Amino acid sequence: MLLQYNNLMSTQCNLVKCLQVYGLMGSVFALLTFACLGDSTAVADSLAEKWLSPAPSAAKKNPVASTQNSIAAGQKIYSKTCVMCHGKTGDADGPAVIELNIHPAKLSNPQLDTEPDGALFWKITTGKKPMPAYGKRLSETDRWNLINYIRTIPKH
Repeated sequence: MLLQYNNLMSTQCNLVKCLQVYGLMGSVFALLTFACLGDSTAVADSLAEKWLSPAPSAAKKNPVASTQNSIAAGQKIYSKTCVMCHGKTGDADGPAVIELNIHPAKLSNPQLDTEPDGALFWKITTGKKPMPAYGKRLSETDRWNLINYIRTIPKH
């Protein structure tokens, strides 16, 4: 069940409450204990941007070998389902970015290479607003093929 408070999602609500009650002791943000809701919300938004998958999901191994066929299948899926937001080259500059005022993950970021395949699989499966969940839209094999393709996007 999602809780909402002043148009904030439950995770943000929890972070705002935590920041207002406890602050971030021992840091430059300790003053947020007394900060107004707007300041606490800005910090909560920043912290909520860290999209972490559950440890068991992150540990899941890709059962689909990264072959030319798998990568080609993943590229086809990417072109149909991901390019509008993540862009042709994974630079988070697809046409929907400006139109919808969203900030998708930059798949060309070298940091993505540190993310386990299982974590990417979980994120693609469950989604996170505004990204839809693809667990029921794409087969497991399609999601793994998509990950194999994403791994080939040049990082810079």
